[in-house]
Amino acid sequence: MLKIYRDTDGTVMSGGADEDLPGHVIWMDLLNPDEEEIDFVRRRAKVRVPTREALSEIEASSRLSKEGNRIYLSAPVVAHATLEHAELSPAGFIVGPDFLITVRYESQPAFDAVAERLAQDETLASGMGVFVALLEAIVDRGADVLEHLATAVDEVSKTVFKGDLRGSASPRSANFTLRRALSKVGALGDRSSKARDVLLGVGRMASFTLDVCHDMLSDEFRDQLHAVAKDVASLSDYETHLSDKTQFLLDAVLGFITIEQNDIFKVLTIASVVGVPPTLMAGIWGMNFKFMPELNWPWGYPFAWAIIILSAVAPLLWFWRKGWF
Repeated sequence: MLKIYRDTDGTVMSGGADEDLPGHVIWMDLLNPDEEEIDFVRRRAKVRVPTREALSEIEASSRLSKEGNRIYLSAPVVAHATLEHAELSPAGFIVGPDFLITVRYESQPAFDAVAERLAQDETLASGMGVFVALLEAIVDRGADVLEHLATAVDEVSKTVFKGDLRGSASPRSANFTLRRALSKVGALGDRSSKARDVLLGVGRMASFTLDVCHDMLSDEFRDQLHAVAKDVASLSDYETHLSDKTQFLLDAVLGFITIEQNDIFKVLTIASVVGVPPTLMAGIWGMNFKFMPELNWPWGYPFAWAIIILSAVAPLLWFWRKGWF
């Protein structure tokens, strides 16, 4: 879908827009475009519209470039607003002195928020103004994601270190709780890495624009881009803190799982050691020798039972004194 935004009244023209558009076009937004829409933008703006594969390239030369008086930028952005379904999708930006062109393949809240501001905010009446506003909105969305991640990390941390994981009624439920905590920590680490990818891309775009677009930037836009770069640096440090805490939680949960496994092995070890002496005594008295004095004792049978029981109780008392259980 193609959306065209003008500076006259902020209205939107989409789909089969005419060649002669009323007002000055400041933003062409391509959302999962087809060939007809791409061809229209290419003819109207005289630009090269990158493909999805080109937008997904990771090297800096592919994501940041300048051709004539236009710069071509790309970065991953969060495609969904909810924390549980936060996914990355490539987005492209073609910034010129006259208007902005964006190419994306998923609906993204940051773009929708900027589109709603166009009719009310006069500072967005230019392509560069819309571009700077998009960077700010993406950073705000990244900050929201990090806030949700911080809350989720704190919840898992309370569960791990306040005894909830260890307070289950049975080993089976304890194992289930540990597995669920491990899954949550893994998901948090994955979302944190995605947030870092977004912040890294936005920071690179802001720095590149400041370096190569001196003649296209007013003092206001330059200050806004510097603010975006500072926000990205601050959020990146915060994301590093969350990543370290997530890694610490991962180590803690794995440690609890190891303790649970050691407890199981301890029980098996005690059971095997306790069972060895009675088995040995029963094996001795079960031999088919012709002359065994105990067979002729009047109290031989009770004596054998007493020795077998004593040989099982003695290791248990020894383990108990050592504090194994």
